[in-house]
Amino acid sequence: MTHWTPADVEARLSEAGMILRRLPEPRRNGYFSTWPEIVHGFADKVGQEPKPMRVSPSPRDIARMEETLTWTNCLEPIDGKIVWMKAHDERWKNICWHVGLCHAAAHQHWRYGLSLIALNLNRRPFNRKLPILEIIKLARSQ
Repeated sequence: MTHWTPADVEARLSEAGMILRRLPEPRRNGYFSTWPEIVHGFADKVGQEPKPMRVSPSPRDIARMEETLTWTNCLEPIDGKIVWMKAHDERWKNICWHVGLCHAAAHQHWRYGLSLIALNLNRRPFNRKLPILEIIKLARSQ
């Protein structure tokens, strides 16, 4: 992509969070079961909830996700945590509780984080000492 906006960054981070949830669970090496697989009959399955089908992400999706994982390196730890929690569809109440900020401040840090990522991806020079709202405006005005 040639020009990144905070909305594009948000969409890409959400996509990366969704791909992370679709990855298989990690397994520990050396632990296995010698018991045979249990074959359930029809009577055993009556009344059970069906298991959700898990679709593994494609290698292209995983490569995009890995690229996206490095984007938060340029952020302060609190901003990176807010951005990733929001990318994982966490509720604002839980985000505020984890980072110790009120909703308005957490939302401002989230917008600031998305704006910093967009400015860095566009390779646009900016003064990091600018106030948060100025950097948000700068990223929106591109």
